[in-house]
Amino acid sequence: MNHCGLRNSECGVKEETTRPRRAVAVTPHSALRTPQFRRGFTLIEILATLALVVTILPVAMAGISLALSTADLSRHQTEAARLAQTKMAELIATGDFQTMQQAGDFAPDQPDYRWTAVLSDYDAALGLKELDVEVAWTSRNRDRRVVLSTLVYTGVAT
Repeated sequence: MNHCGLRNSECGVKEETTRPRRAVAVTPHSALRTPQFRRGFTLIEILATLALVVTILPVAMAGISLALSTADLSRHQTEAARLAQTKMAELIATGDFQTMQQAGDFAPDQPDYRWTAVLSDYDAALGLKELDVEVAWTSRNRDRRVVLSTLVYTGVAT
């Protein structure tokens, strides 16, 4: 009976049919490893990652070290070439190149670099001499050097 005292079918009210409820299945622990339930890494995954890092990290660090070393050497060579060019221009402008051999350093601005200038005969008949300016420095316990050469006219032909 319902609210009006009649049967539901006589009143026009639909009867609700109750369906039997399904039993809720307990999910086994192994099913929780599906991607939607996953919360961490397995020991095998962590060990594989560590093995990969241990293999790649030393190679990467060696590459970075080599790149830094090469950049440092390149910077020194560029600086030495600039200093040699400046010293050569100074020797030619002042006429001091005519002394057979000279040496010095670039202190106080560049005390790590040393220079030598050597004048040698190139073509005595034409009055040409070769001027070599060498700039040297020590890097990583090795002596390095850059040599810049040019021909100068001395005006003295033999």
